[in-house]
Parts: sequence; C-alpha cells; structure tokens
Amino acid sequence: MADPLPVPTDLDTLPGGAARAAWLRPCGLLTGGAAAAAVAAGEALPLAGRAGAAFGMAELLARRPDGAVAAAVAPLARLRAWAERAGPEAAAAAAGRLAALAAPRPPWGGLALDRPLVMGVVNVTPDSFSDGGAFLDPERAAAHGRALLAAGADLLDVGGESTRPGAAPVPPEEEIRRVAPVVAALAAAGAVLSIDTRHAAVMRAALAAGARIVNDVTALAGDPESLGVVARAGAAVALMHMQGEPATMQAAPRYALASLDVLEALAARVAACEQAGIPRARIVIDPGIGFGKTQQHNLEILARLALFHALGTGVMIGVSRKSLVGRLAGAPVGARLPGSLAGALHALGQGVQILRVHDVAETRQAVALWRAIEDGA
Repeated sequence: MADPLPVPTDLDTLPGGAARAAWLRPCGLLTGGAAAAAVAAGEALPLAGRAGAAFGMAELLARRPDGAVAAAVAPLARLRAWAERAGPEAAAAAAGRLAALAAPRPPWGGLALDRPLVMGVVNVTPDSFSDGGAFLDPERAAAHGRALLAAGADLLDVGGESTRPGAAPVPPEEEIRRVAPVVAALAAAGAVLSIDTRHAAVMRAALAAGARIVNDVTALAGDPESLGVVARAGAAVALMHMQGEPATMQAAPRYALASLDVLEALAARVAACEQAGIPRARIVIDPGIGFGKTQQHNLEILARLALFHALGTGVMIGVSRKSLVGRLAGAPVGARLPGSLAGALHALGQGVQILRVHDVAETRQAVALWRAIEDGA
C-alpha cells in the first residue's frame, strides 16, 4: 500500500499550533526580471539568496495529532497575516522560516553557491552500479577525475565503497587503500575534492591526502567518531539522508510524507553537527534519492525539493543514472543520460545548488543553457 499524500486544505483549517511548527516550501517560483520585480515590490522573496530567483507563495506542511501531514498553499502576504493572527510567537516563527528560505548561502568547501555547481563522481570500487569496476585502478581513477575536471566539473566526489541497494560493507582499511592515492593525485592536480564515505578512518585519511569535503550517506551518524573528525579538520560536509543500511534500505521503506520526514531527519543531523562544533555554514544537505525510498517517495521528494532550503544550507541532489530513471524510462544504466539531465534541470529550477553527476560535460552544457534562459526571462 502506498504511503498517503496530504490533501491540500485552507490555512484556517490547519491544526492548532501549526503557525509555530509548520515547515514552509517555496512555491510560485519566479526567475529573471519577473523575480527581481516581485522582490522589489515586496510580493516575493529571493530563493536561497540567488539573484534572479524568487518565490511568491509557500506550502505549509504541519503534523496533525494523529501523525498525518496537513498541507496548505498561500501567497506570502496571506501567510504572514495568518501567522500574525495566531500571535507573536507564531508570527516570529513564520518570519524565521521565511528568512531561512531567502538568505544567501555562504561558500562551501571554498566554492561559492551563488551559481550551480557540478560535482563529478569518481567511483574507485569494483561494484559501482554506474560503471562497475572501470576505475578501480588508482591511475585510471585519477585520469578519469582529471577528465571530469577538463569537462567542467567544479569539484569531484571520490568514493571507495559502493552504497547501492544491496551492497555489502567494505572494511575501512580497504576503502583507504582504494581512495587515498586517488585523492592525493587529484589534489595535486588542483581539484576541490569530496570524500564519499561513512567511516571516520577513511575521512581522516582522505582529508590528510587533500580532500576538503566529507560526503556521508549516514549524515555523520554511521560512525561515532565522524562528527569529531569533521569538526577538528574544519572540513565542509554533505549530510545525506538514508533510511536503513544499503543492504536492507529498499525493504519496504515507509514515511508519513517522505519529503517532510527526510527534512526533519536532516534537521536533527544539522543540529547534531552544530552541537559537535560544525557550523551550519559548512553544511549542505542531500535528501538521498534512492536511499531507502520507493519510486513514489523519490518522486514526491523531487516535487518538493524547494522544501529543503528550509534548513538555511546549500542543497545537493544526485539523480544521475539512478534506478528511478531506469524504471521510468525502461532504460539500462548506460542509457539514462536524458532522464538524468531532466532530473538535474528540475532540481536547478527548485534552487538546488549542487548537482552530483556522472556525465559532467553533458550536464555542464545543459546547465549553461538553463542559466542563459533563466537570465533572459
């Protein structure tokens, strides 16, 4: 049985306390001159501080007493008036949510987030879903990374453990053996590097070899030492959501509403990072498409991607070559580029700042045209 989706209702029918506790998803998205004019007129707010992108409406998502999710969509002026009628605390909460959605994002890993970034994937594994063991040899992996940089990648994500559905874990020692020489070679080439790992020992080794960023599918919850390693290193981090473990995560995952449940789980991990000494400015979040989610969950999350700006961080998304594309298009891994680009361009329209992709040159070309069209509106 499919997880239920909320039925939109009127603001005034939302549960008591919703004005204080509801999350807001930007809607009524505008670009180009229309966005600038609406912001100047006070009828819209910038989307994550990006020039030429704005939102004039919001969807409220609130928990009902029975755990179900209530939803309502309203223009910003009506939303503010409704919150003010609920009292000063509710008005302040709504203002804070809107401010988080609108604020510019600080640089991450030394890279500005005021334009889309393309992160190229370098898998140093024998069982990657996307390219098998093509780059298990360190020299071939480093050469592939340099080719992605030449194709326009802003940064590279190096991983030595496959976390595809059903994947078996890899000992940290083996993971380090795979990734350390690749990270060192690409750092020497001037690349901005992320290490894709859930093991603190691998994080430590990769950061020492030249990585600036940790990309963790467990959001720094999979290893008790991870938070301390990242905090002490002053590294940037990408917190990804995964329900369960790779070996079992696709065994009947359930959510009240996938996008909201994932957002709240990531909010808890952001809070844990801040408590451990990792400031929010060094964090981006990733809702984890395909990690403990059914096709319906993935599509609902993608439809509500703008919701993830609510945490005031950058947002990363990885749709590239995933089984979601394959199932919808009936395409094997090697034939999923068109669907991957469609997912990437949708994400950009929702204000996502970082695209994690395998096909860098093609994505870079699509992003260039998307930006030109947005700027010309």
